[in-house]
Amino acid sequence: MNNTTEKSNTNKFAGPVCVLLASLLFSIGGLCIKVIPWSALAINGARNLIGSMVIGIFLLVTRHRIKISVPVLIGAFSTMSVTTLFAIANKMTTAANAIVLQFTAPVFVIILMAIIFHSKPRKLDIITCIVVFSGVCIFFVDGLKTGNIVGDLIALLSGVCYAGVFMMNTAEKADAISSCFLGELTAGIIFTPFCFKETDFSASVIATVFVLGVFQVGVAYILFSKGIRHTGAVAGSLIAGIEPIMNPIWVAVFYGEKISGLAAVGAVIVVGAIIIYNVMSVSKESA
Repeated sequence: MNNTTEKSNTNKFAGPVCVLLASLLFSIGGLCIKVIPWSALAINGARNLIGSMVIGIFLLVTRHRIKISVPVLIGAFSTMSVTTLFAIANKMTTAANAIVLQFTAPVFVIILMAIIFHSKPRKLDIITCIVVFSGVCIFFVDGLKTGNIVGDLIALLSGVCYAGVFMMNTAEKADAISSCFLGELTAGIIFTPFCFKETDFSASVIATVFVLGVFQVGVAYILFSKGIRHTGAVAGSLIAGIEPIMNPIWVAVFYGEKISGLAAVGAVIVVGAIIIYNVMSVSKESA
């Protein structure tokens, strides 16, 4: 076996492992945001400022030049918006509702592509939209019962912004890591001053903020961006589906937040539909 083959086999193994580790790190976001007794904006500012520093060091080490273009800037704005809205939603509704409603992003990609680029949706696209929004409706019924309806709406809006991240990262002249760095740096600069209004700066709080910034934002994104290059689309979609599953589990185990039966039904419908859609889409493209 020559060196090229060995390297290829190593990448095939390392790629999915990196995506798995990234998804697990992403999934701790809900728990960390819940346990930090700060406002959502203060948490988001601090974690993004720290995360942008981690990614900035990565860019320097790898000598990756930051690119500036319209898709990069729109992607950066979308990144800033989705992290901010997700943090707010986590404080206003359950972690499960926040992450699963954000996970609707692929459906909004379909809708935005049809509206902006006049891309005709396939039968599979239409069916997925109907199924996913059926699950979303269940979440809003649950939100009306529990008083979390505003938080659920903000979480759904974060899904729209997340769709913008996906769309801009695949556009011509796009550069995903440049968008991520600029978006996180901007969010950090804008929202970190909210930290000065906080009063609890105990060691445990500061440590949790650093875990969010260094690992859940910085390291996770670097692992994901590196791993997805060597991971098949189907495998990547399935592995990424771990995040909305593990996120509420961490919160339930370590924070005691429970998910209602109705919300659980909605979560299964939304997450299941998105994962099946991703797998079927890739299967049709490769057929």
